[in-house]
Amino acid sequence: MILVTGAGGNVGRELTGLLPDARPLDRGTGADLAKPDTLDAALREVDAVFLVWPFLTSAGGAAVLEKIAQYARRVVYLSSSAVRFGAGTDPITRLYAGLEAAVRESGVEWTILRADTFASNALGWAGQLRSGDVVRGPDSAATAVIDPVDIAAVAAGVLREPAPGTTLTLTGPEVVSRSDQVRILGAALGRELTFEPTPFEAARAQLLADGRPPELVEALIGSAQNRPASDLITTTVQAHTGRPASTFHTWSTRNAPAFP
Repeated sequence: MILVTGAGGNVGRELTGLLPDARPLDRGTGADLAKPDTLDAALREVDAVFLVWPFLTSAGGAAVLEKIAQYARRVVYLSSSAVRFGAGTDPITRLYAGLEAAVRESGVEWTILRADTFASNALGWAGQLRSGDVVRGPDSAATAVIDPVDIAAVAAGVLREPAPGTTLTLTGPEVVSRSDQVRILGAALGRELTFEPTPFEAARAQLLADGRPPELVEALIGSAQNRPASDLITTTVQAHTGRPASTFHTWSTRNAPAFP
């Protein structure tokens, strides 16, 4: 039995489709990662856990992993490729690095998946594209963005056939900037879209005015400001699925109906 946390997210939805017998962590049953003592029923008879950490701090991670270790033998943790730059890069990277350390120290068999920037982050532009052809926001370093479908496919593979004690870095097949992504998305939509970078202070003010929690705003702005550019492209998806990683254009074409 495999327990999938984050089952409602972009990766989790794809993973549960690939593992139809998996058990999604469901708050409707009272299970809550913020409260480890509520997890017993969800963990009974579970052999492996796909762990997505939904909080802005790694605090509490060790307690959840201690609870997992009472039932399961294996954990596959979804982390970030930014961890390789060092835990001090930004708040979000510190979070991932802290959870990686907790996973390694948990006593259970572990595999860590370090994923690059999610292609699905572009879904956040849908609201702006309802009113025009310009995407505005803070710029960020170019990376080899990855399709959540590919992350899920690799996760399903290592959950079925364990790769204990390994850290796998997952990227897409090409490095693309924020401006590149907007242009490629436009081509998929049949529209000429452009990206207009917003100064970080202006973006921070807008996010706060929109009612976003201050801790989340600082984490997002810090990540956009401080993450270095990366030209890393790996073949991990190919090695674990037998097919190349999807391009951002492929993701955009498949998800075109999500945009106005």
